[in-house]
Amino acid sequence: MSESETVNDPNPTDAGGQERPVGPGRAYEALARAQADFPQSELVRFGPERSLTLDAGVTLGPFQIAYQTYGTLNADKSNAILICHALSGDQHAANIHPVTGKPGWWETLIGPGKPIDTTRFFVISSNVLGGCLGTTGPSSINPATGAPYGLDLPVVTIRDMVRAQAMLVDHLGIDRLLAVVGGSMGGMQVLQWAVSYPERVFAAMPMAAAARHSAQNIAFHEVGRQAVMADPDWRGGRYLLEGTSPRRGLAVARMAAHITYMSDGSLHRKFGRRLQDRDGRTFSFDADFQVESYLRHQGEAFVDRFDANSYLYVTRAMDYFDLAGDYGGVLANAFKGTKTRFCLVSFTSDWLFPTSDSRAVVHALNAAGASVSFAEIESDKGHDAFLLDEPELTAITRGFLDSAARTLGVA
Repeated sequence: MSESETVNDPNPTDAGGQERPVGPGRAYEALARAQADFPQSELVRFGPERSLTLDAGVTLGPFQIAYQTYGTLNADKSNAILICHALSGDQHAANIHPVTGKPGWWETLIGPGKPIDTTRFFVISSNVLGGCLGTTGPSSINPATGAPYGLDLPVVTIRDMVRAQAMLVDHLGIDRLLAVVGGSMGGMQVLQWAVSYPERVFAAMPMAAAARHSAQNIAFHEVGRQAVMADPDWRGGRYLLEGTSPRRGLAVARMAAHITYMSDGSLHRKFGRRLQDRDGRTFSFDADFQVESYLRHQGEAFVDRFDANSYLYVTRAMDYFDLAGDYGGVLANAFKGTKTRFCLVSFTSDWLFPTSDSRAVVHALNAAGASVSFAEIESDKGHDAFLLDEPELTAITRGFLDSAARTLGVA
């Protein structure tokens, strides 16, 4: 294998050359598992000579990164924007998802004429290290054993994810990114990019994010992980080898997490105490209320497209994130001397990553003498507001990226 190898897979099949299954329920899950090694997206494979040194103190190699691109890279390669996804996201930011058939998770912002304009910018969106849609993760085949990694995959961090993304950007021949943009866990990656590779990031836009994970957020993640690991079908993380799937545990984890992505106001507006398809209470433990039915649906849909072990790995990466940790606990020191321009965004009803988290980063950037702007957007949609149609977010994103493009002379 060469140092890095780009693989195109327009009509992907499984490892046995059979056409991948399509259909509801378990068929979606089977299709998602096939994506772990043979994704329906662009793919770059790094050989063992390009192994990745992880924060855990071990090396990973060979490994692969699945990604999507939108738009065209200009002649001087100055118009590239990297999109970083959140915990449950993937590389399919602005295209139809190959497993669910649904639109990309950020089509509100990415596309022709949209704030992240694919007629002007070359947009890169990659699946994170530890994920399950084509980038090496616990459901990927371990080349040393020929079986899925499972828990044999080393634990990864946000910084490891960013290191892998930097190798992808190198592979694409791009020295400096016009911008790096993302929300939630994606916002953590944006901040890590700006600290690890300040000379390679002209503009950084973290949304609904923080410089470290709070104790409350770690606690919520631990509840989710314990739900997965308590499922008897988890089998100590070996469920792929044993032909089982911890669907119930992962669904519960997703239900608990999804509550944190919404606000009390949005839950009340969408559901209140309304009953689900019935005239009265059943006096049972069925889903009497619309909100119960909604959460059950969210859990069931999630397990069809996401790997349970990936959920453990990605949540742990978020838990370990502490940008000031390597700088004596002083966040401003992480940004010392940076020339990157920043725009941070928070939402008034986001209690998972409240505005105070963004303000802490803004204060650190000001102390470091960085160029920074900040907007707190009034919204009752909770943490998920950065994924939804928010006119003020659209305007801010467009204005920030247009300004960065003008400064660099990007047409």
